[in-house]
This record gives sequence, structure tokens and C-alpha cells, in this order.
Amino acid sequence: MNHKFLIAISGLMIASASVSANAADSNICAADNTAVTVPYTVTCRPAENQRLFKSKAVEKEIKRVKKMLTNAKLAWMFENCFPNTIDTTVHYRKDAEGKNETFVYTGDIHAMWLRDSGAQVWPYVALANRDDHLKDMIEGVIRQQFKLINIDPYANAFNDGPTGGEWMTDLTDMNPNVHERKWEIDSLCYPIRLAYEYWKVTGDASIFDAEWLKAITNVIKTFTEQQRKDGVGPYHFQRKTERALDTVSNDGLGAPVKPCGLIVSSFRPSDDATTFQYLVPSNFFAVSALNKAAEILTDVNHNTELAGHCTAMANEVSEALNKYAVYPHPVYGPIYAFEVDGFGNYHLMDDSNAPSLLSLAYLCDVPVDDPVYQNTRRFVWSDSNPYFFKGKAGEGIGGPHVGYDMVWPMSIMMKAFTSTDDAEIADCIRMLLATDNELGFIHESFHKDDPSDFTRPWFAWQNTLFGELILKLVNEGKTDLLNSI
Repeated sequence: MNHKFLIAISGLMIASASVSANAADSNICAADNTAVTVPYTVTCRPAENQRLFKSKAVEKEIKRVKKMLTNAKLAWMFENCFPNTIDTTVHYRKDAEGKNETFVYTGDIHAMWLRDSGAQVWPYVALANRDDHLKDMIEGVIRQQFKLINIDPYANAFNDGPTGGEWMTDLTDMNPNVHERKWEIDSLCYPIRLAYEYWKVTGDASIFDAEWLKAITNVIKTFTEQQRKDGVGPYHFQRKTERALDTVSNDGLGAPVKPCGLIVSSFRPSDDATTFQYLVPSNFFAVSALNKAAEILTDVNHNTELAGHCTAMANEVSEALNKYAVYPHPVYGPIYAFEVDGFGNYHLMDDSNAPSLLSLAYLCDVPVDDPVYQNTRRFVWSDSNPYFFKGKAGEGIGGPHVGYDMVWPMSIMMKAFTSTDDAEIADCIRMLLATDNELGFIHESFHKDDPSDFTRPWFAWQNTLFGELILKLVNEGKTDLLNSI
């Protein structure tokens, strides 16, 4: 596969500008089929009249952070990346009942992933109380996610209406509202994480209405089915494809598991099929999401029965993780396996897409100083992890979704998010700045030896995650660290 992209694909709108070719600091801003040399002071965002959504609070935050950053490229990339989700992927409107509704593209794929959309708007929640329009948009994402869960809790991605699409021939229970029906635990966790944070920040509990109660009931039902205590459950998936990880073995049921309290995930967050179906990072995420749901159900809905189901399942999964997910590694000591099957088999690796083992302390309420997590962190960022790649351009974790030697910047960002070492954080930021191919955006992956060999020029989650990371470091008083790079 040729991963080289020097231009943005159709649909990624970049601001055009008339600029001096003699600028000391310059980059390539991609605009359709034209490469334009511009200084780092010229934004690569869409022109204002082409932005899909505008937020005064986001614009103020961009200005505030840029004033604090003396590294011209870092400030430029923050301005390009932080608003990328609202600039290019957010479709905000009112539904038939007059309630907020927001459909969010993942970027160059015009479908809404429950995972990606929940992560894409996450950094804006902290600004919601400063901008009612932004708050309405985020509320609309949450309401849309609940509706989509209720259409099909086993689906990972949805169309904007019953339009059908390229995967309608998959051998599973497809319907035209569903873009793709790959069962992934995290698809049901990201919406809960987003709704919980929105509620905590804004105090707005109106989102936890009948649609929410139906959605969380579907979440509990689906998780219970996929614990597979009473048979394999209703889900099956097969696809006619040349990619082994795009389909599921054993007539769409996957490799056998031994029921032990863990939840089966047929696919990883990368949308690749699991090898052993108890995907450990996603089970940790389920524990976190279920505990948050129990708090909502108790404090807002006063539904102690559903809350009790959530708490009981969270405790059961947590106990099973302690019993089945820890592997005694001969070099690193006790570590978390990536996947297990309940029979005593362990798959030792990490994949870049979050939830990952590396991201446990960022996403799944695992303490950063947890000894097993720290051992795991050292393992995944080493050549003991078959999907850790290190080369001339950079180093990090990839995965089979893209293949050999392709590093995902998401893994570099997750290393920075979970680090307590300023030197390590600085190295991560330095690597991110050096591997954008001077395009000003974060890509899905880049070749370890050549940043011009990359995938997905328009991937809003990675862009906004970069903005989130820089904003976090600024707010934690690490501006001097950033300016030292």
C-alpha cells in the first residue's frame, strides 16, 4: 500500500492565503491539489465562512494559548489542530422535537463512530460553560449517541440517516442506518464517558432522559450477552475481504472463550478483529463506564435497580481482570496482557488505538502509579511489543490495522498524557512536531523512517487530541517546558 500523501483529500478545507515566499519559517499547507508555502503565522484552518461550527470560547482559548507559546511551529499546529473537529466534522442541528442533535464525521470517512465522536468533542467540554452554543453542540453529540446506541448497540459506526453504504453486504444483522457493525466494547463506553463529564462540568442533567435510560439498558444487556455465560449471544460478523482482521473466524463468532466475568469484544478500537476476544484495555474501560453510569442512575434518575446492575457488573469485570489479565513477564514482571481468553492464553502486545494498554491511566481510571500499569507501560514501549517501531523519524506503537513500521502519533500522545517525567513529555512533543510532514496536522500514522509516508491526512480525533494535550500541559503550568522545545 502506498501511504504517501502530500495533499489533503477532497473535503478537507484549508484556508487559502496570499503570503510571502521569503518567510523564514515555512511549511506546506495542502489545499485540494495545490501545495502552498506559507509561514507558521498563517493558519491552515478553513476560511471562516467554510467552518462547519464556530465557538467563541474555542477561539478565545486558541488566542490565549498561542500567546503563551514561543515555539512558532507548536503554536501554529495547536491553532490548526485544536479546532479541527468543529471546523470540519461537526453537523449541528435540531431534531424533530426541537432538541439539539449533532452528527460528527470522523474526518475523511463521512460516518459517525461512537468512539471517535466521543473523543473528538471531549476537549471542548471544559469550555462549555463559557459558550452556550458550544454547550448545545456537545449536548447534541450526546443525544445523538444515545439514539444511535438504541438503533443498534452492536454497531461501531453510523450513517447520517438510513442511507445504506459500502458494508451493507456484511454477514451480520445490518440495517441502512448502520455504516459498520463491528462489535467493540469501547463504542458503548465513550458515550458514557462524554455524558458523565458534560454533566459534571455543566450540571445539565437533562440529557439523562428516557432515551438515556433506554440506551444504558441496551448497554447492560449487550455487555451481559457478551459475557457469554448463556451461550455465544446474538452477535456474529463476517465480511468478504482480503484482510484477515476485517472478518471474524468460526462462522462470525470468533475464537472460543471461557466465561469468567470478562466481556467479549469481537473487534479492537482499531476496527481490527481480536485474536483472543477478552480485550483487556476495553474491559478496563467498561469498568470505568459502568461505575460512571451507576452514579448517574443513582443521583439523577434515582433508578437503584439499574445502578445496581452497573455496579455489580463493574465489580465482576474488575475482579476478573485481576484474576485473568495479569501475566508474569520474565523481564518486566507482572504486566497486563492485551487479550486473554479465560483458558489461560495471553496475547502480549499493544495497539496504538485507545483504549490501549498504554492509555489505561488516561482513559480507564487506572492510577498512573499502579505498579502493574508501570510495568506494562515499559513493556509496550519496547521491542518486546511486536507493534513497537523505532526509526530515524520517530518511535511509537502501531498495529496491524496499518502494518509494519507505521507509528501512530496517538501512541506518542498517550505516552505524554500518562507521563510524570518532563523530559519524556518534551521528547514526545518534539517527535510530534517533527513528523507532521510540515502539513500542520497530525496523521493516523507515519513511517518510522520517513514522515512523508503517512496515512489519513484528515483524521480529526488525532488532531483534536494533540490540541487537548497541549492545552493540558499549558493549564498544568508546563508552558516553560513547551517553550524549551
